[in-house]
Amino acid sequence: MALDITELYNVSSGAIKEVAKNAPTNRVDTYADHDFDNLLHTAIDNLNTTNNYLSDAENEEIKWALGETENTHDLSIALQKATIALQYTVAIRDKLLDAYKELIQMQV
Repeated sequence: MALDITELYNVSSGAIKEVAKNAPTNRVDTYADHDFDNLLHTAIDNLNTTNNYLSDAENEEIKWALGETENTHDLSIALQKATIALQYTVAIRDKLLDAYKELIQMQV
């Protein structure tokens, strides 16, 4: 619904100044940069978490192989966490590559 010119004049100048003060200067770039920044940090956190799970699983395997622990429960949990995290990371990578390939094939 578009505003009528008479309605525009009825808005107080103080309210307009308040809205203008809080509005971003370049709305598209500000939101796009913020979203990309969040996406990038989430991806990096995901990779770090996957690496931590893989490292924990390897450490549990070494402890079990050296006989430092006989608890196979912790070993199986660490291996399962690492497997699921790696599968999730690979699935996200594949989706991103598919999206990239689709963007590359677009004709402008």
